[in-house]
Amino acid sequence: MVVESFSHQDTKKLGHSMGQKAIAGQVFCLVGDLGAGKTVFTKGFAEGLGISEPISSPTYTILQVYEEGRLPFYHFDVYRINDEDEMYDIGYEEYIYGNGISFIEWANLIEEILPEKYTYIKIEKNPEKGFDYRRLTIEEREKKYDSFSH
Repeated sequence: MVVESFSHQDTKKLGHSMGQKAIAGQVFCLVGDLGAGKTVFTKGFAEGLGISEPISSPTYTILQVYEEGRLPFYHFDVYRINDEDEMYDIGYEEYIYGNGISFIEWANLIEEILPEKYTYIKIEKNPEKGFDYRRLTIEEREKKYDSFSH
C-alpha cells in the first residue's frame, strides 16, 4: 500500500489510524532519511494506542517504553547502534516477542535480527511535490528461508 501525505497532520493521522488497529505482538519497522517523518508518524501511532505522554525519538537511549496505552509500546531507534549485539544487551527479544507493539526506527540497520513477520514502513520525501510531501510505503513482510538452511 502506498499513501501520499501532504502535511505533518496527514502523516500523524495515518499513524493514529494504524495505532487504533494494532494488535499485541506486532512489529513495525520504519525506514527513512533524517527528517522524513518517522517520529511524526510514531507520535500519531502512539496516540492511536491511547498514549498521551510526549513521544520523542530515543536516538541516544535506543529504547523508550510507554505503558499507559491499551497495549505496551516499545519505541526503538537503532540509528546509533554499532552492532546487533547491542540489541540483545538491552533485551530486544523480550520486547519484540512480547505482548506489546514494537516500533523500530532505522530497522534496515538490524535486518538480520528482525522477526520473521513485520510491517515495513518506508517514508520518503519528494521536494518537487512540496516541503511537507511524504510518500509512505506500507507492506507486510515475511522472511523467506531457503530450503537448504537449517
